[in-house]
Amino acid sequence: MKVEKFVELLGADFYTGVPDSQLKALCDYLMDAYGIDPKHHIIAANEGNCTALAAGYHLATGKVPVVYMQNSGEGNIINPVASLLNDKVYAIPVIFVVGWRGEPGIHDEPQHIYQGEVTVKLLEDMDIASFVIGKDTTEEEAAAAMTGFRELLKKGKDVAFVIRKGALTDPPKVKYENDNQMVREEIIRHIAAATGEDPVVSTTGKASRELFEIREANGQSHKYDFLTVGSMGHSSSIALGVALNKPEQRIWCVDGDGAVLMHMGAMAVVGANKPKNMVHVVINNGAHETVGGMPTVAGTVDLVAVAKACGYPYAVSVDNFGDLDKELSSAKERGALSLIEVKCSIGARDDLGRPTTTAMENKENFMKYLQELA
Repeated sequence: MKVEKFVELLGADFYTGVPDSQLKALCDYLMDAYGIDPKHHIIAANEGNCTALAAGYHLATGKVPVVYMQNSGEGNIINPVASLLNDKVYAIPVIFVVGWRGEPGIHDEPQHIYQGEVTVKLLEDMDIASFVIGKDTTEEEAAAAMTGFRELLKKGKDVAFVIRKGALTDPPKVKYENDNQMVREEIIRHIAAATGEDPVVSTTGKASRELFEIREANGQSHKYDFLTVGSMGHSSSIALGVALNKPEQRIWCVDGDGAVLMHMGAMAVVGANKPKNMVHVVINNGAHETVGGMPTVAGTVDLVAVAKACGYPYAVSVDNFGDLDKELSSAKERGALSLIEVKCSIGARDDLGRPTTTAMENKENFMKYLQELA
């Protein structure tokens, strides 16, 4: 189904969401049509955030907004859907557009398998009527579903289109770039060299994939790294949990700007606990690059000031490899919670692979290594 026809079918003039690779055609269409425009299109920090934002739009206009997201974000919307949107509470109508990663019978990465199995069931449990759009879905079938949805929306209920891989087609061409010069894979190569045999917790997406391939190329063990392949926004909390329970061992967190924004409250908890043995590196390219490159607001956020306000004793931003190497070396000797923001370009190798070990193997090897360090 052509994405332009899908947008016409929805009939909305306000969209908010968190980008998803399954919805790249829609995301590119919105960026081409609106860019980031408070009247028509806002990329939110997390899915609960955009659900509440959509509620505010409805309260102010009486119109029905659209919230788009990957199915992994369903967990983030449960609270606002159940206690804000639901017709037993405020009866706020919203159209959800959900990218279906991990659909049963379709090969996908381990972090998507269970989420894929329960995607439609979670919508049912939240009393959200759904319609699945695949490659073979006709415009007439989708239009008929939307006709039924309009009756539900009038009653203050919520509805969802669940989008299979490749179902939306013919997006406009949109190029995502910034003025930063440092390439993320090379940044991670420098981090891997600096951390040595210290444990590393790395964030969701291409950062963990690049770290895995760097270890392979270096002939190093993967036991040093916990690859947070799912659970976006939580790597710093995982690292904090490890650091607090291994106080004599330096722990590194390799984070991303989109992940930091998704659950920024984690920084306040890290800063309040001030683990002297934790180094928090945030690679900031101002983009949701792993799912297509759409922008985050991190390009205009002073993450160093945020970290300091949250209680980090030391925070700095770097935009070149000389300063990066200097700060990585200093962080190893400082003995205090530190944040290093690294300004990064957008882009990755086309042949970037994925971890060849299972998530369970990763966990077990990492835990065994932590035990050896005791």
